[in-house]
Amino acid sequence: MCTSIYQVTLDHTHLLARTMDWPVLAVSPLFIPRHFRWATAFDHRVYENKYALVGGGSLDARRVDVSDGVNEWGLMAQKLTFDNGAHYQDERNRNKVQLAAYEFIFWVLGNFRSVQDLVDHLDEVELMSEKNSDTKYGNPELHFALADRTGRIVVIEPSQTPLRVIENPLGVVTNSPDFDRQLAQMERYVDFTPAFTAGKVPLNTPRVTTGRLSGKTNPPGYYSPSARFVRAAYLKERADVPADEATGLISEWHLLDSVTVPQNSRHQPTYSVYRAVTVAESRSYYFQSYHRGDITKLQLTDDMMNWTKPKVYHVPDRLSVREVK
Repeated sequence: MCTSIYQVTLDHTHLLARTMDWPVLAVSPLFIPRHFRWATAFDHRVYENKYALVGGGSLDARRVDVSDGVNEWGLMAQKLTFDNGAHYQDERNRNKVQLAAYEFIFWVLGNFRSVQDLVDHLDEVELMSEKNSDTKYGNPELHFALADRTGRIVVIEPSQTPLRVIENPLGVVTNSPDFDRQLAQMERYVDFTPAFTAGKVPLNTPRVTTGRLSGKTNPPGYYSPSARFVRAAYLKERADVPADEATGLISEWHLLDSVTVPQNSRHQPTYSVYRAVTVAESRSYYFQSYHRGDITKLQLTDDMMNWTKPKVYHVPDRLSVREVK
């Protein structure tokens, strides 16, 4: 599960928010420096990243796993579960960058300045099954949301080779069914603009629907991927366009409220273990775990560009409440 919601503000600040729906919290805010060297889980080939980044993930001697974040150029990226059938490769090829799917976001943020920069090099990478891998990591099916300072927002799906790039001016992604079907079902709830229907939405367009709701169906209230997609897109299109980062952050948290899956251990193990918002212009990462009401902000400053070691910021999962007398 998981839901991604993108917004662009009136002053052209770009925010990419998400819920992480999982059985346990395994992510902390972290910083990765420039020139960080790491080995892939697939074939243990060593790569050196170009760029620094902040985001949410985990880091140890055997595994680097970044779920979402923003790099020094303002490129933002997220991984989300993909339930439409991922097509991973099996055979080794020294002429390709071959990664476990969960490593893709880390590789992207460490090596590319924009969505277009990545698209220009997308044929160089393959996402690999564990059939011939050096390390067994299962076969998690993932797809990816990416946005940058230009206002371009895309979905990347492992449904073909090279990976499929889908322009996404609506700015909402969930898990299943595939993205084209998610867009098609939205027509029950909203009317898209002619520019959206024609695939010609200019960058930084905050809304892609007409706002006319007469005769349309109300969005569903349950938590399936399809329902969350409809609800997030519907409310995003109806909400005021935020003025700047501060109001955009407030707007993103309220939109995430509508798709945050509550913990219900009697019926399902998965819930929204954390929520996060990345901001391209300020290179900021805002993190909130399910059991805390406060928000942790990690900003990639110019001074941090000179840091040489990664850092993980362990945020306690429980918030202590102090009673005032």
